[in-house]
Amino acid sequence: MAKLTKNQKAAREKVDSTKEYALDEASNLVKEISYTKFDSSVDLDIRLGVDPKKADQMVRGVVTLPHGTGKDLSVLVLCTPDKEQEAKDAGADYVGLDDYIKKIEGGWTDVDVIITMPTVMAKVGRLGRVLGPRGLMPNPKSGTVTLEVGKAVQDIKAGKIDFKVDKFGIIHVSVGKTSFSPEKITENIQEMLQTVAKLKPASAKGTYFRTINISSTMSPSITIDKQSISGLKS
Repeated sequence: MAKLTKNQKAAREKVDSTKEYALDEASNLVKEISYTKFDSSVDLDIRLGVDPKKADQMVRGVVTLPHGTGKDLSVLVLCTPDKEQEAKDAGADYVGLDDYIKKIEGGWTDVDVIITMPTVMAKVGRLGRVLGPRGLMPNPKSGTVTLEVGKAVQDIKAGKIDFKVDKFGIIHVSVGKTSFSPEKITENIQEMLQTVAKLKPASAKGTYFRTINISSTMSPSITIDKQSISGLKS
């Protein structure tokens, strides 16, 4: 096992692994224990009481964080020529169709989000083998298959994220950067949790929110006290 650095030891000493912290306190603490030289991401892990193997318990949705994620996401829009200018004006990093489809078939996936239109899904659909495993396949449920490509680009650039529970029943999302104020981190987390709460499957029994944790890049995990989050039902 690798030896802990002085900073790692200091960070671990500040976090009581047996304690559940109030959300406001956790948002302050996650900034204190970040020791990277770069602006670390603040990550939220939500363990739910669902069985993702059952189709009616798959929790998936989209949320627009009030303060964004702090990440400058690169967006590719695969669209017809008449929509190209709209996509460019909205801030898309890459715009086109056939040329980019060929690039992707050749293995290029150097983007964070891909947006397309229903009218070209027949062409885009064949990219599933490349895009699917990377989580890049456009999906109507996440708003990335739409005729309003300009709005979709603006939403993503503003902090709209797509999330879904993994095979272990956990949702992993980035909710900001350690350079954010504690208040902004708190508000982003609250928005995310309220969105997940609304998606509780009717078939899910028992405790819905099992554990909620936040951490920054390479920092210890902080457990959040669910009772400290207003309006959150277990």
